[in-house]
Amino acid sequence: MGKIPQLTLFPSGHFSLATASWEQRKFSELYVVNNERNEDRALGYDATLSIATMAYNGGNGAADSSLGTYKVVRIGDIAFEGHANKEHAYGRFVLNDAGDGLVSPRFSCLRPIVEQRYSFWKYHIPRESTMRPVLINATKSGTMMNELVPADLMQESILAPDIAEQESIGSFFRRLDSLITLHQCKRRQYTTSKAFIWEQRKLRENCTFAKGRGYSKADIRKSGTPLILYGRLYTQYQSRIDIVDTYADTQDDSVLSKGAEVIVPASGETAEDIAVAASVRSSGILLGGDLNVITPGAGIDPDFLALEITYGEAHNKLAKCAQGKSVVHIHNEDIADVDFVCPELAEQRAIATMIHNIDSLITLHQ
Repeated sequence: MGKIPQLTLFPSGHFSLATASWEQRKFSELYVVNNERNEDRALGYDATLSIATMAYNGGNGAADSSLGTYKVVRIGDIAFEGHANKEHAYGRFVLNDAGDGLVSPRFSCLRPIVEQRYSFWKYHIPRESTMRPVLINATKSGTMMNELVPADLMQESILAPDIAEQESIGSFFRRLDSLITLHQCKRRQYTTSKAFIWEQRKLRENCTFAKGRGYSKADIRKSGTPLILYGRLYTQYQSRIDIVDTYADTQDDSVLSKGAEVIVPASGETAEDIAVAASVRSSGILLGGDLNVITPGAGIDPDFLALEITYGEAHNKLAKCAQGKSVVHIHNEDIADVDFVCPELAEQRAIATMIHNIDSLITLHQ
């Protein structure tokens, strides 16, 4: 059993550092393979669930003769979705919190055998940093997607808190989901109202743009001036960069951060990969070649802008601007023309702070 720090969210919005016990638990102690079938056809087409979204999809074209072979998944069961992508290199587990339902027999499903708080496991079990080391050893390549090897999975372990802490963390995420949903509804209402307080503007109206200079992996040294290369943005998935662990020598034409920039990779393998951003919040960091460098004006918070480009509407708009086949490119001109929807500066900062606090909380518990 290992002791790790715990962050507790208080109503004031501040985080308090405490100590909590998280245990390494074998999957065999937590789950059994679920092979329950719909043999009596108690569940019909309307109970068919999409694994990707864990939402009812009305049958998804299942043949009448096959419905009895479908697996029954209950609340709290998890199903393995084996499609690999940039976020889930070996696939992922998805927890069923929709209700009793059916999934195709080709999917591997597990059923909990100990008390759990599903509101916690819904977020913990699909998390890549938690599950990647597990799935490396518990999956194999299939025809169209990765396949789970249940016997191997049962020998793997996962770090988990006790029930009380599961309840606390799960409750926090439930409140966060409700808050996000509420603000999405409010935003839709505000867009049709003259009282709408989130402004839409082109980034060129309040930002300046530049390019990084020169550096590549060949220039990396064991010590020197901190350096950011463009590949960091779509391999480490940081939305804010304060410290880096790569170094290079400063050159005459080097571009050094001032601590308020937002960087976007100028090239990559896919449009989704490069339509991402990170704020650079420390001065004196070298900004390498193939980086678009945005300096926000006085009314834009760098952290909020980076989050909006990576996760907001700006992401989809920017991805559509990417050009190329084997290698795709995004230019500063493309970024400058993106519509950026933002609230007042104080609200931008509050949103960015909340999200980064949540990221820190999750990372701390890994």
